[in-house]
This record gives sequence, C-alpha cells and structure tokens, in this order.
Amino acid sequence: MRLIYADYNPQTNSIDITTFENYILRIDCNKVEDGLRTTPCSQNSLNALAIDEPLDRLALDGEMQAWVDAIDSLEVW
Repeated sequence: MRLIYADYNPQTNSIDITTFENYILRIDCNKVEDGLRTTPCSQNSLNALAIDEPLDRLALDGEMQAWVDAIDSLEVW
C-alpha cells in the first residue's frame, strides 16, 4: 500500500491517511499517546508535529517516548 495523503483531523484528534486505493485509515492520537510521559512543551511539540507533518509523526512509531524525552531535555527553564 502506497500512501498518498495524510492530514491531521482536529475534530477527532486523529491522523487521517488516504491511500491510492481510496481507503481512509484513521489513527487515533489519543490512543497512540496513551501512557506517554509528556510536559507541556513536549505535548505542544507532538501536537505541532501532528498538524504540520503527520507522516513524520507516524514515522516515530515505537520511538515516540524517546522523541518526547529528547524534546523535554532541550527545554530551557
């Protein structure tokens, strides 16, 4: 399956992916983020990534907690 388009859907807080076969796949961001330890800074970064670069957000796959931790380590107090 080749991806053709991905977009963040704010009404459902999900990433909707449309494929060449005209299927729409919906990934629920609430379920994906369940159990992540975030700060306001890293949560804002996750939200921005979903809105601006939804395919990059999907590429994090099992590395999402490491990415969030890296964002939090860059946070300046």
